[in-house]
Amino acid sequence: MSDLPWPEARVLVVDDQPSNVEILERLLRGAGLTHVVGTSDPRAALRLFLDHRPDLVLLDLHMPGHDGFHVLGDITPHVREDEFLPIVFITADDSHSVKKRALAVGAKDFVNKPFDRTEILLRLRNLLEARFLYLALQAQNELLEQKVRERTTELEDAQEEILYRLTLASEFRDDDTMQHMHRVGQVSAQIGAEMGLSAATVRLLRLAAPLHDLGKIAIPDHILLKFARLDQEEYATMRAHTTAGATLLAGSAHALLQMAEQIALTHHEHWDGSGYERALKGDEIPLVSRIVAVADVFDALTHSRPYKPAWSIANALEEIAGQSGKQFDPAVVDALVRIVARGEIDLTDQDWRPPERVDAERERSVP
Repeated sequence: MSDLPWPEARVLVVDDQPSNVEILERLLRGAGLTHVVGTSDPRAALRLFLDHRPDLVLLDLHMPGHDGFHVLGDITPHVREDEFLPIVFITADDSHSVKKRALAVGAKDFVNKPFDRTEILLRLRNLLEARFLYLALQAQNELLEQKVRERTTELEDAQEEILYRLTLASEFRDDDTMQHMHRVGQVSAQIGAEMGLSAATVRLLRLAAPLHDLGKIAIPDHILLKFARLDQEEYATMRAHTTAGATLLAGSAHALLQMAEQIALTHHEHWDGSGYERALKGDEIPLVSRIVAVADVFDALTHSRPYKPAWSIANALEEIAGQSGKQFDPAVVDALVRIVARGEIDLTDQDWRPPERVDAERERSVP
């Protein structure tokens, strides 16, 4: 059995005396190591360190011009703070102050001159064993972290799928194409990004916005699917879908569902305070809800419904711009206009102009 049973271990030897480098290289190779590099030029130590990434460094302390402390200073910036890399100083100086300083700057042990083979190998054996235990633990931690990331991704995917299917349930009775919720989420995310929201917030908005009408699950079919205009009582019931949706989403500890609750409750509030359910005004309305309000109406106008044909993009923008500062936040409207101008929303433009304005909720609402 070799003295050092890690033939893969990489060792760097730095000593200004070529004879000392030769002795240590021969000693280490004789002990079973096959990856030993050495230099008698301390200024070449950093290059060798970066090229070979050693598991242990044997470093002469007293060298003219560029001593062991200087070499250690060259190496240290390239070693992670949490990395266990044994630095062993070679020295004939047995003074307490020198050793204290060496330990303070990162040395793990000392090898005395003249060399004692048994002592050197015992010290290096202990340090290399600690080094490889550290590497094994690091590899295990990385594996666990990877498994945690994979599991987190699986949970996020499952959450997104559940939300998607929940949204399908709310759309099932009210959208033959089953695409409205997806488009509102996508356009809301585009507007959010245009307005400078963080990537994380934009992602949440893309996922939360489709749940804006979740409360329609609670609306009776004879009201939700009615083609005629709604009377006062029916319209009041329809309006209640905002609070119903917020109730279904309330109480979650997850940011995604918290945003979805906020949107469900306030996406029919108007910039001028004339909306519902709480008659909020201006910045009192959450920004994500102001964004969804515009995206929702834009999609409703540009796609056909049983009670109306699709509008052209130009006509839809004209209608929305006309409500800027009234129903809609002007900054959100401006962001949508910029996105459309750059051609980033892919919809078929239809040359059709409606005879009258379509309300944000729907054309058949009570006068």
